[in-house]
Amino acid sequence: MTLIKSISGIRGTIGGNVGEALTPVDIVKFSAAFGTWLKRNSPENQKIVIGRDARLSGEMAVRLVSATLQGLGLDVVDLGLSTTPTVEIAVPLENAAGGIILTASHNPIQWNALKLLNAKGEFISASEGAAVLALAEAEDFSFVDVKKLGSYREDDTYLRKHIDAILALPLVDKIAVQSADFSIVVDAVNSSGGIAVPMLLEALGVRKIVRLHCEPTGLFAHNPEPLPEHLTDIRKELRNGKHDLGIVVDPDVDRLALVCEDGETFGEEYTLVAVADYILRHTPGNTVSNLSSTIALRDVTLKAGGSHFSAPVGEVNVVTKMKEVGAVIGGEGNGGIIYPELHYGRDALVGIALFLTHLAKFGKSITALRRTYPNYYISKNKIELTPELNVDLVLEKIQSRYARQPINTEDGVKIEFGNEWVHLRKSNTEPIIRIYSESDFMTKAENLAKKIIQDIKEVVATL
Repeated sequence: MTLIKSISGIRGTIGGNVGEALTPVDIVKFSAAFGTWLKRNSPENQKIVIGRDARLSGEMAVRLVSATLQGLGLDVVDLGLSTTPTVEIAVPLENAAGGIILTASHNPIQWNALKLLNAKGEFISASEGAAVLALAEAEDFSFVDVKKLGSYREDDTYLRKHIDAILALPLVDKIAVQSADFSIVVDAVNSSGGIAVPMLLEALGVRKIVRLHCEPTGLFAHNPEPLPEHLTDIRKELRNGKHDLGIVVDPDVDRLALVCEDGETFGEEYTLVAVADYILRHTPGNTVSNLSSTIALRDVTLKAGGSHFSAPVGEVNVVTKMKEVGAVIGGEGNGGIIYPELHYGRDALVGIALFLTHLAKFGKSITALRRTYPNYYISKNKIELTPELNVDLVLEKIQSRYARQPINTEDGVKIEFGNEWVHLRKSNTEPIIRIYSESDFMTKAENLAKKIIQDIKEVVATL
Protein backbone atom coordinates (compact mmCIF):
# COMPACT_ATOMS: atom_id res chain seq x y z
CA MET A 1 0.00 0.00 0.00
CA THR A 2 1.26 3.45 -0.92
CA LEU A 3 0.45 7.06 -0.06
CA ILE A 4 2.45 9.83 -1.74
CA LYS A 5 1.94 13.37 -0.46
CA SER A 6 3.42 15.94 -2.82
CA ILE A 7 2.95 19.56 -3.76
CA SER A 8 0.88 18.59 -6.81
CA GLY A 9 -1.63 16.50 -4.91
CA ILE A 10 -2.25 13.35 -2.95
CA ARG A 11 -1.78 10.01 -4.69
CA GLY A 12 -2.10 6.50 -3.35
CA THR A 13 -3.50 3.01 -3.58
CA ILE A 14 -7.00 2.26 -2.37
CA GLY A 15 -7.36 0.13 0.76
CA GLY A 16 -5.05 -0.52 3.68
CA ASN A 17 -4.22 1.36 6.85
CA VAL A 18 -4.86 5.04 7.50
CA GLY A 19 -1.80 7.12 6.66
CA GLU A 20 -0.28 4.32 4.59
CA ALA A 21 -2.64 4.37 1.59
CA LEU A 22 -5.41 6.51 0.11
CA THR A 23 -8.07 5.37 2.59
CA PRO A 24 -11.43 7.13 3.09
CA VAL A 25 -9.96 8.82 6.17
CA ASP A 26 -7.01 10.16 4.15
CA ILE A 27 -9.32 11.36 1.36
CA VAL A 28 -11.39 13.29 3.90
CA LYS A 29 -8.34 14.74 5.65
CA PHE A 30 -6.68 16.09 2.52
CA SER A 31 -9.98 17.33 1.07
CA ALA A 32 -10.55 19.22 4.32
CA ALA A 33 -7.04 20.67 4.22
CA PHE A 34 -7.43 21.92 0.66
CA GLY A 35 -10.92 23.27 1.30
CA THR A 36 -9.64 25.09 4.36
CA TRP A 37 -6.74 26.56 2.40
CA LEU A 38 -9.17 27.81 -0.27
CA LYS A 39 -11.45 29.42 2.33
CA ARG A 40 -8.55 31.21 4.00
CA ASN A 41 -7.14 32.49 0.72
CA SER A 42 -10.46 33.31 -0.96
CA PRO A 43 -12.90 34.04 1.89
CA GLU A 44 -15.31 35.76 -0.50
CA ASN A 45 -15.52 32.73 -2.82
CA GLN A 46 -17.16 29.59 -1.44
CA LYS A 47 -17.43 27.58 -4.68
CA ILE A 48 -15.30 24.60 -5.76
CA VAL A 49 -15.46 22.37 -8.87
CA ILE A 50 -14.77 18.63 -8.78
CA GLY A 51 -14.66 15.90 -11.40
CA ARG A 52 -13.29 12.39 -11.86
CA ASP A 53 -12.13 9.77 -14.32
CA ALA A 54 -13.82 6.38 -14.56
CA ARG A 55 -11.64 4.33 -12.22
CA LEU A 56 -13.50 2.02 -9.82
CA SER A 57 -12.81 4.06 -6.68
CA GLY A 58 -14.00 7.30 -8.28
CA GLU A 59 -17.62 7.29 -7.12
CA MET A 60 -16.64 6.51 -3.55
CA ALA A 61 -13.97 9.20 -3.56
CA VAL A 62 -16.34 11.82 -5.01
CA ARG A 63 -18.88 11.21 -2.27
CA LEU A 64 -16.22 11.57 0.42
CA VAL A 65 -14.71 14.70 -1.14
CA SER A 66 -17.98 16.48 -1.84
CA ALA A 67 -19.42 15.79 1.63
CA THR A 68 -16.21 17.00 3.27
CA LEU A 69 -16.21 20.22 1.26
CA GLN A 70 -19.88 20.82 2.05
CA GLY A 71 -19.04 20.29 5.70
CA LEU A 72 -16.59 23.17 5.42
CA GLY A 73 -19.34 25.37 3.99
CA LEU A 74 -18.16 25.22 0.38
CA ASP A 75 -20.59 24.99 -2.54
CA VAL A 76 -19.66 21.99 -4.71
CA VAL A 77 -20.15 21.80 -8.48
CA ASP A 78 -19.67 18.16 -9.48
CA LEU A 79 -18.91 17.54 -13.17
CA GLY A 80 -19.15 13.79 -12.61
CA LEU A 81 -17.34 11.62 -15.13
CA SER A 82 -15.06 14.13 -16.83
CA THR A 83 -11.50 14.82 -17.96
CA THR A 84 -8.68 16.69 -16.25
CA PRO A 85 -8.60 19.50 -18.85
CA THR A 86 -12.40 19.83 -18.71
CA VAL A 87 -12.29 20.43 -14.95
CA GLU A 88 -9.45 22.92 -15.49
CA ILE A 89 -11.59 24.87 -17.94
CA ALA A 90 -14.69 24.69 -15.72
CA VAL A 91 -13.07 26.29 -12.65
CA PRO A 92 -12.69 29.81 -14.10
CA LEU A 93 -15.95 29.53 -16.06
CA GLU A 94 -17.72 28.83 -12.77
CA ASN A 95 -15.78 31.65 -11.06
CA ALA A 96 -14.81 29.05 -8.45
CA ALA A 97 -12.06 29.37 -5.86
CA GLY A 98 -10.45 26.15 -7.04
CA GLY A 99 -10.98 22.56 -8.05
CA ILE A 100 -10.18 18.94 -7.30
CA ILE A 101 -9.72 16.28 -9.97
CA LEU A 102 -10.05 12.71 -8.75
CA THR A 103 -7.69 10.79 -11.00
CA ALA A 104 -4.41 8.94 -10.78
CA SER A 105 -3.82 9.69 -14.45
CA HIS A 106 -1.79 6.84 -16.04
CA ASN A 107 -1.42 4.83 -12.80
CA PRO A 108 -3.01 1.35 -12.63
CA ILE A 109 -6.51 0.59 -11.43
CA GLN A 110 -5.73 0.37 -7.70
CA TRP A 111 -4.53 3.98 -7.61
CA ASN A 112 -6.42 7.23 -7.22
CA ALA A 113 -5.43 10.81 -6.42
CA LEU A 114 -6.62 14.28 -5.54
CA LYS A 115 -5.17 16.81 -7.99
CA LEU A 116 -5.54 20.38 -6.75
CA LEU A 117 -6.37 23.45 -8.86
CA ASN A 118 -6.32 27.18 -8.12
CA ALA A 119 -8.93 29.73 -9.23
CA LYS A 120 -7.37 29.85 -12.73
CA GLY A 121 -7.92 26.13 -13.16
CA GLU A 122 -4.18 25.51 -12.99
CA PHE A 123 -2.25 23.24 -10.63
CA ILE A 124 -1.30 24.93 -7.39
CA SER A 125 2.30 26.03 -6.89
CA ALA A 126 4.96 24.39 -4.74
CA SER A 127 4.51 26.86 -1.91
CA GLU A 128 0.73 26.53 -2.03
CA GLY A 129 0.99 22.75 -2.03
CA ALA A 130 3.31 22.88 0.98
CA ALA A 131 0.76 25.01 2.82
CA VAL A 132 -2.00 22.48 2.12
CA LEU A 133 0.16 19.60 3.33
CA ALA A 134 0.95 21.53 6.53
CA LEU A 135 -2.76 22.02 7.19
CA ALA A 136 -3.36 18.30 6.68
CA GLU A 137 -0.49 17.31 8.94
CA ALA A 138 -1.74 19.57 11.74
CA GLU A 139 -5.40 18.70 11.01
CA ASP A 140 -5.94 22.44 11.19
CA PHE A 141 -9.50 22.63 9.91
CA SER A 142 -12.91 23.31 11.41
CA PHE A 143 -16.34 22.42 10.02
CA VAL A 144 -19.39 24.70 9.91
CA ASP A 145 -22.64 24.26 11.80
CA VAL A 146 -25.69 22.69 10.17
CA LYS A 147 -27.24 25.94 8.93
CA LYS A 148 -24.08 26.89 7.03
CA LEU A 149 -23.42 23.64 5.14
CA GLY A 150 -22.39 24.11 1.53
CA SER A 151 -24.59 23.18 -1.42
CA TYR A 152 -24.09 20.41 -3.96
CA ARG A 153 -24.90 20.62 -7.67
CA GLU A 154 -24.21 18.26 -10.55
CA ASP A 155 -23.36 19.74 -13.96
CA ASP A 156 -22.65 17.51 -16.96
CA THR A 157 -22.53 20.29 -19.55
CA TYR A 158 -18.85 21.16 -19.38
CA LEU A 159 -17.51 18.50 -21.72
CA ARG A 160 -19.66 19.97 -24.46
CA LYS A 161 -18.53 23.49 -23.49
CA HIS A 162 -14.91 22.27 -23.62
CA ILE A 163 -15.39 20.85 -27.12
CA ASP A 164 -17.20 23.97 -28.32
CA ALA A 165 -14.28 26.09 -27.08
CA ILE A 166 -11.85 23.87 -29.02
CA LEU A 167 -13.86 24.15 -32.23
CA ALA A 168 -13.93 27.94 -31.84
CA LEU A 169 -10.12 28.16 -31.91
CA PRO A 170 -8.85 29.90 -35.09
CA LEU A 171 -6.32 27.14 -35.81
CA VAL A 172 -8.86 24.31 -35.56
CA ASP A 173 -10.34 23.79 -39.04
CA LYS A 174 -13.44 21.59 -38.92
CA ILE A 175 -13.99 21.85 -42.67
CA ALA A 176 -10.47 20.58 -43.40
CA VAL A 177 -10.83 17.66 -40.97
CA GLN A 178 -14.26 16.73 -42.29
CA SER A 179 -13.07 16.92 -45.90
CA ALA A 180 -10.13 14.61 -45.13
CA ASP A 181 -12.67 11.84 -44.41
CA PHE A 182 -10.41 10.19 -41.83
CA SER A 183 -11.06 6.69 -40.51
CA ILE A 184 -9.87 6.80 -36.89
CA VAL A 185 -9.46 4.12 -34.22
CA VAL A 186 -9.79 5.28 -30.60
CA ASP A 187 -8.45 3.50 -27.51
CA ALA A 188 -9.61 5.19 -24.29
CA VAL A 189 -8.65 2.38 -21.86
CA ASN A 190 -12.28 2.17 -20.60
CA SER A 191 -12.21 5.57 -18.94
CA SER A 192 -13.74 8.99 -19.57
CA GLY A 193 -11.91 9.43 -22.86
CA GLY A 194 -14.30 6.84 -24.25
CA ILE A 195 -16.97 9.52 -24.05
CA ALA A 196 -14.88 12.63 -24.69
CA VAL A 197 -12.77 11.62 -27.70
CA PRO A 198 -15.59 10.24 -29.92
CA MET A 199 -17.71 13.28 -28.98
CA LEU A 200 -14.91 15.57 -30.15
CA LEU A 201 -14.31 13.60 -33.34
CA GLU A 202 -18.00 13.69 -34.23
CA ALA A 203 -18.04 17.45 -33.58
CA LEU A 204 -15.09 17.76 -36.01
CA GLY A 205 -17.06 15.93 -38.68
CA VAL A 206 -15.25 12.59 -38.47
CA ARG A 207 -17.70 9.93 -39.63
CA LYS A 208 -15.60 6.75 -39.40
CA ILE A 209 -14.73 5.99 -35.77
CA VAL A 210 -13.78 2.57 -34.45
CA ARG A 211 -14.03 2.42 -30.66
CA LEU A 212 -11.68 0.17 -28.68
CA HIS A 213 -12.01 0.07 -24.88
CA CYS A 214 -14.33 3.09 -24.87
CA GLU A 215 -16.83 1.88 -22.26
CA PRO A 216 -16.13 3.99 -19.13
CA THR A 217 -16.27 1.04 -16.74
CA GLY A 218 -12.99 1.79 -15.02
CA LEU A 219 -11.85 -1.75 -15.76
CA PHE A 220 -8.73 -0.82 -17.69
CA ALA A 221 -8.27 -3.14 -20.65
CA HIS A 222 -4.49 -2.78 -20.50
CA ASN A 223 -1.85 -0.85 -18.60
CA PRO A 224 -3.25 2.72 -18.82
CA GLU A 225 0.07 4.41 -19.58
CA PRO A 226 -0.05 4.94 -23.39
CA LEU A 227 3.31 3.36 -24.21
CA PRO A 228 3.87 1.23 -27.36
CA GLU A 229 4.14 -2.03 -25.41
CA HIS A 230 0.66 -1.48 -23.93
CA LEU A 231 -1.11 -0.70 -27.21
CA THR A 232 -1.27 -4.13 -28.84
CA ASP A 233 -5.02 -4.04 -29.61
CA ILE A 234 -5.09 -0.73 -31.45
CA ARG A 235 -1.86 -1.46 -33.29
CA LYS A 236 -3.35 -4.76 -34.48
CA GLU A 237 -6.48 -2.98 -35.70
CA LEU A 238 -4.42 -0.42 -37.61
CA ARG A 239 -2.40 -3.13 -39.32
CA ASN A 240 -5.47 -4.32 -41.23
CA GLY A 241 -4.96 -1.33 -43.51
CA LYS A 242 -8.47 0.12 -43.24
CA HIS A 243 -7.76 3.21 -41.12
CA ASP A 244 -5.79 6.44 -41.32
CA LEU A 245 -4.59 6.70 -37.72
CA GLY A 246 -5.17 5.70 -34.12
CA ILE A 247 -5.72 7.93 -31.10
CA VAL A 248 -4.87 6.82 -27.55
CA VAL A 249 -5.50 8.76 -24.35
CA ASP A 250 -4.81 7.98 -20.71
CA PRO A 251 -7.65 7.67 -18.13
CA ASP A 252 -8.01 11.42 -17.46
CA VAL A 253 -7.35 12.53 -21.06
CA ASP A 254 -4.39 14.84 -20.52
CA ARG A 255 -1.91 12.69 -22.48
CA LEU A 256 -2.16 11.94 -26.19
CA ALA A 257 -0.46 9.18 -28.15
CA LEU A 258 -0.88 8.50 -31.85
CA VAL A 259 -0.60 5.36 -33.96
CA CYS A 260 0.24 5.42 -37.68
CA GLU A 261 -1.81 3.73 -40.39
CA ASP A 262 0.57 0.75 -40.45
CA GLY A 263 0.33 0.11 -36.69
CA GLU A 264 3.64 1.74 -35.83
CA THR A 265 3.51 4.31 -33.05
CA PHE A 266 4.03 7.98 -33.95
CA GLY A 267 5.99 8.42 -30.71
CA GLU A 268 4.68 10.15 -27.60
CA GLU A 269 7.58 12.58 -27.74
CA TYR A 270 6.50 13.63 -31.22
CA THR A 271 2.87 14.44 -30.36
CA LEU A 272 4.02 17.81 -29.01
CA VAL A 273 6.55 18.24 -31.84
CA ALA A 274 3.89 17.83 -34.55
CA VAL A 275 1.32 20.08 -32.88
CA ALA A 276 4.00 22.71 -32.20
CA ASP A 277 5.08 22.55 -35.84
CA TYR A 278 1.52 23.37 -36.92
CA ILE A 279 1.10 26.17 -34.37
CA LEU A 280 4.45 27.75 -35.24
CA ARG A 281 3.59 27.83 -38.94
CA HIS A 282 0.67 30.13 -38.13
CA THR A 283 1.72 31.74 -34.83
CA PRO A 284 5.49 32.28 -34.69
CA GLY A 285 6.89 32.40 -31.18
CA ASN A 286 8.58 30.52 -28.38
CA THR A 287 8.08 26.98 -27.10
CA VAL A 288 8.70 25.21 -23.79
CA SER A 289 9.12 21.57 -22.82
CA ASN A 290 10.55 19.87 -19.77
CA LEU A 291 14.20 18.92 -19.41
CA SER A 292 13.53 15.25 -20.18
CA SER A 293 11.71 15.89 -23.47
CA THR A 294 13.14 15.47 -26.96
CA ILE A 295 15.24 18.22 -28.53
CA ALA A 296 13.24 17.71 -31.73
CA LEU A 297 10.96 20.46 -30.40
CA ARG A 298 13.97 22.75 -30.22
CA ASP A 299 14.84 21.96 -33.84
CA VAL A 300 11.30 22.66 -35.06
CA THR A 301 11.14 25.89 -33.04
CA LEU A 302 14.46 27.23 -34.32
CA LYS A 303 13.47 26.41 -37.90
CA ALA A 304 10.33 28.52 -37.40
CA GLY A 305 12.38 31.44 -36.06
CA GLY A 306 11.43 31.06 -32.40
CA SER A 307 13.33 30.19 -29.24
CA HIS A 308 12.96 27.02 -27.22
CA PHE A 309 13.18 26.95 -23.43
CA SER A 310 13.40 24.06 -20.96
CA ALA A 311 11.68 23.75 -17.59
CA PRO A 312 11.97 21.32 -14.68
CA VAL A 313 9.82 18.20 -14.97
CA GLY A 314 6.21 18.78 -13.90
CA GLU A 315 3.27 20.51 -15.56
CA VAL A 316 3.25 23.45 -13.13
CA ASN A 317 6.91 24.13 -13.93
CA VAL A 318 6.30 24.04 -17.68
CA VAL A 319 3.34 26.42 -17.33
CA THR A 320 5.40 28.83 -15.20
CA LYS A 321 8.14 28.93 -17.84
CA MET A 322 5.61 29.31 -20.67
CA LYS A 323 4.16 32.39 -19.02
CA GLU A 324 7.63 33.75 -18.34
CA VAL A 325 8.76 33.53 -21.99
CA GLY A 326 5.38 34.06 -23.65
CA ALA A 327 5.36 30.64 -25.31
CA VAL A 328 2.70 30.00 -27.96
CA ILE A 329 2.81 26.23 -27.36
CA GLY A 330 4.43 23.94 -24.81
CA GLY A 331 4.09 20.71 -22.93
CA GLU A 332 5.83 17.52 -22.00
CA GLY A 333 7.27 14.68 -24.03
CA ASN A 334 4.77 12.22 -22.55
CA GLY A 335 2.12 13.43 -25.00
CA GLY A 336 1.07 16.44 -22.95
CA ILE A 337 -0.01 19.43 -25.08
CA ILE A 338 -0.41 22.83 -23.40
CA TYR A 339 -2.00 25.40 -25.71
CA PRO A 340 -2.45 28.71 -23.86
CA GLU A 341 -4.89 30.03 -26.48
CA LEU A 342 -7.36 27.67 -24.76
CA HIS A 343 -5.94 27.18 -21.24
CA TYR A 344 -2.73 26.45 -19.35
CA GLY A 345 -3.09 22.72 -18.86
CA ARG A 346 -2.19 19.49 -20.63
CA ASP A 347 -5.13 18.71 -22.90
CA ALA A 348 -5.36 15.70 -25.19
CA LEU A 349 -8.62 16.95 -26.72
CA VAL A 350 -7.20 20.21 -28.04
CA GLY A 351 -4.13 18.23 -29.11
CA ILE A 352 -6.34 15.92 -31.19
CA ALA A 353 -8.15 18.81 -32.89
CA LEU A 354 -4.93 20.64 -33.74
CA PHE A 355 -3.15 17.49 -34.92
CA LEU A 356 -6.03 16.41 -37.17
CA THR A 357 -6.17 19.90 -38.70
CA HIS A 358 -2.41 19.72 -39.30
CA LEU A 359 -2.66 16.26 -40.86
CA ALA A 360 -5.62 17.23 -43.03
CA LYS A 361 -3.81 20.29 -44.40
CA PHE A 362 -0.59 18.28 -44.85
CA GLY A 363 -2.57 16.10 -47.24
CA LYS A 364 -0.52 12.94 -46.84
CA SER A 365 -0.35 10.01 -44.41
CA ILE A 366 0.55 10.30 -40.76
CA THR A 367 3.65 8.19 -41.51
CA ALA A 368 4.72 10.72 -44.15
CA LEU A 369 4.18 13.54 -41.65
CA ARG A 370 6.33 11.76 -39.07
CA ARG A 371 9.16 11.49 -41.60
CA THR A 372 9.34 15.29 -41.86
CA TYR A 373 10.67 15.56 -38.28
CA PRO A 374 14.22 14.84 -37.09
CA ASN A 375 14.72 11.44 -35.50
CA TYR A 376 15.87 11.24 -31.90
CA TYR A 377 15.67 8.37 -29.45
CA ILE A 378 15.42 8.52 -25.66
CA SER A 379 16.77 5.78 -23.40
CA LYS A 380 15.35 5.59 -19.87
CA ASN A 381 17.40 3.92 -17.14
CA LYS A 382 17.95 4.06 -13.40
CA ILE A 383 20.59 3.08 -10.88
CA GLU A 384 19.76 2.01 -7.35
CA LEU A 385 22.02 3.21 -4.56
CA THR A 386 22.29 2.27 -0.89
CA PRO A 387 19.95 4.21 1.44
CA GLU A 388 22.77 5.82 3.43
CA LEU A 389 24.41 7.32 0.34
CA ASN A 390 24.23 11.10 -0.20
CA VAL A 391 22.61 11.22 -3.64
CA ASP A 392 23.03 15.01 -3.92
CA LEU A 393 26.77 14.61 -3.42
CA VAL A 394 26.90 11.98 -6.17
CA LEU A 395 25.16 14.36 -8.58
CA GLU A 396 27.54 17.17 -7.62
CA LYS A 397 30.56 15.02 -8.44
CA ILE A 398 29.09 13.96 -11.79
CA GLN A 399 28.48 17.62 -12.55
CA SER A 400 32.10 18.47 -11.78
CA ARG A 401 33.31 15.69 -14.10
CA TYR A 402 31.54 17.36 -17.01
CA ALA A 403 32.11 20.98 -16.02
CA ARG A 404 33.21 21.88 -19.55
CA GLN A 405 29.87 20.84 -21.03
CA PRO A 406 26.65 22.94 -20.95
CA ILE A 407 24.89 21.93 -17.72
CA ASN A 408 21.43 22.71 -16.33
CA THR A 409 20.85 22.11 -12.60
CA GLU A 410 17.26 23.35 -12.27
CA ASP A 411 16.01 19.79 -11.88
CA GLY A 412 18.79 17.34 -11.10
CA VAL A 413 21.69 17.54 -13.57
CA LYS A 414 21.28 17.75 -17.35
CA ILE A 415 24.46 17.60 -19.42
CA GLU A 416 24.46 18.48 -23.13
CA PHE A 417 26.80 17.03 -25.74
CA GLY A 418 25.78 18.82 -28.94
CA ASN A 419 22.67 16.99 -30.17
CA GLU A 420 22.96 14.47 -27.34
CA TRP A 421 22.07 14.94 -23.69
CA VAL A 422 21.72 13.05 -20.43
CA HIS A 423 19.44 14.06 -17.57
CA LEU A 424 19.97 12.72 -14.03
CA ARG A 425 17.12 13.08 -11.53
CA LYS A 426 17.01 11.69 -8.03
CA SER A 427 13.89 10.06 -6.62
CA ASN A 428 12.26 11.82 -3.68
CA THR A 429 11.08 8.56 -2.15
CA GLU A 430 13.92 6.07 -2.65
CA PRO A 431 17.70 6.03 -3.24
CA ILE A 432 17.48 5.97 -7.02
CA ILE A 433 18.90 8.16 -9.76
CA ARG A 434 16.82 8.13 -12.94
CA ILE A 435 18.88 8.54 -16.09
CA TYR A 436 17.38 9.83 -19.35
CA SER A 437 19.57 10.14 -22.43
CA GLU A 438 18.87 11.11 -26.03
CA SER A 439 20.72 10.76 -29.32
CA ASP A 440 19.99 10.28 -33.02
CA PHE A 441 20.28 6.50 -32.65
CA MET A 442 18.99 4.38 -29.79
CA THR A 443 22.30 2.55 -29.46
CA LYS A 444 24.09 5.88 -28.99
CA ALA A 445 21.53 6.99 -26.38
CA GLU A 446 21.98 3.69 -24.53
CA ASN A 447 25.76 3.92 -24.69
CA LEU A 448 25.62 7.44 -23.29
CA ALA A 449 23.51 6.19 -20.39
CA LYS A 450 25.92 3.32 -19.78
CA LYS A 451 28.84 5.76 -19.67
CA ILE A 452 27.08 7.92 -17.06
CA ILE A 453 26.10 4.86 -15.01
CA GLN A 454 29.75 3.79 -14.98
CA ASP A 455 30.72 7.32 -13.89
CA ILE A 456 28.23 7.10 -11.02
CA LYS A 457 29.64 3.76 -9.93
CA GLU A 458 33.15 5.20 -9.91
CA VAL A 459 31.99 8.19 -7.85
CA VAL A 460 30.17 5.95 -5.35
CA ALA A 461 33.30 3.85 -4.93
CA THR A 462 35.19 6.92 -3.68
CA LEU A 463 32.60 7.96 -1.09
